[in-house]
Amino acid sequence: MTTTPRAARRLTAVLLALAASAFCVPASAAASPPPLALSKPTGPHSIGTTSLHLTDTSRPDPWVPSVGARELMVSLWYPAIPRSGPRSGPRAQYMTPTESELLLRDGGITGLPYDVLSTTRTNAVKDATPIGRRLPLVVLSPGYTRPRATLSTLAEDLASHGYVVAAIDHTYENVATTFPDGRVSTCASCDVPHDPVFWDKLGAGRAADVSFVLDELTGAHQAWSGSRLIDPSRIAMAGHSVGGASTILAMLADSRLRAGIDIDGVTNTPIPDTGLSRPLLFLGRESAYSPGIGNARSWERDWQHLTGWKRWLVVSGAEHASFTDVGLLAEQLGLDIGAVLPAARTAEITRRYTRAFFDLHLRNQPQPLLDAPSPRYPELKFCAVETKTCR
Repeated sequence: MTTTPRAARRLTAVLLALAASAFCVPASAAASPPPLALSKPTGPHSIGTTSLHLTDTSRPDPWVPSVGARELMVSLWYPAIPRSGPRSGPRAQYMTPTESELLLRDGGITGLPYDVLSTTRTNAVKDATPIGRRLPLVVLSPGYTRPRATLSTLAEDLASHGYVVAAIDHTYENVATTFPDGRVSTCASCDVPHDPVFWDKLGAGRAADVSFVLDELTGAHQAWSGSRLIDPSRIAMAGHSVGGASTILAMLADSRLRAGIDIDGVTNTPIPDTGLSRPLLFLGRESAYSPGIGNARSWERDWQHLTGWKRWLVVSGAEHASFTDVGLLAEQLGLDIGAVLPAARTAEITRRYTRAFFDLHLRNQPQPLLDAPSPRYPELKFCAVETKTCR
């Protein structure tokens, strides 16, 4: 069974192999790659970020049962008090040098400094003082083997528009998760046969992770001092690749999630016949998710069981990595990820339509952008399942 998560991993390996060859000649380029930076947020708010180490003692880790509790690292982004001007102050680290090294090694790269991703410039100030009250919360789930940091561009932009964002590292499902005491967990699940049972288990585990994080952020004993910002009645979720597929499973398991977005993710576990009545947005590559072809067949199956607000959107010229920081940073290094559309443009489209969806369903703000094609974004097409066409 071919799945988007596997394809994503192969694509990233190809990307990094290309990077290795690109930076082997000339040698000076390998020693001094260009500085990397995330796209600037588009909202009016300065951004803060912090990390939480959470432990769910109610269940053992699904991938390493000898670990008697499920440990998670979660990154939070939120509107923050400016420090001597808009978005000024010491920026948070994108990922640790170890995480950067393991991510690059996972793709077999030898031609870049292994800490290059750890020096990526972000736009959020570490542990900045949060501002606001009763803000909507968006949970983000990354693709398989990808660290939570790879969704930072999307997270920062949402936070700059007044959202609290929580991105989860699903432990033992990515190449590296660093804990506060210096421990680094790696991808134990990568050694498990990736059959349909595996993907069902992974999705169920991610849904449990999301529910636990919501408990920790909005329950009686809140794990974050800024939890007072969160409006527990306005929570939604989005994910990329298997994180997108897991969004649907999390919604089915937890009614606190009012809406969700699947970004370029095959849905391996079908929606039950009882259906899902809360809003859902499918957003993917035109080349893989146009109705009637390839990965789109899983979306077509689930489309019939979506009984509430729903949209199916595809982006012309994008590739799987284009929707995350992987494509954006690879492009800055001069690498060809196979996309016709520049990754910066795909990131702009992803951020704009994602925010429109959450503004509509968490803030009740009308969004004409979600009703019909826009001349501002001709690459974005609306798909009709019945006629198997996109316009």
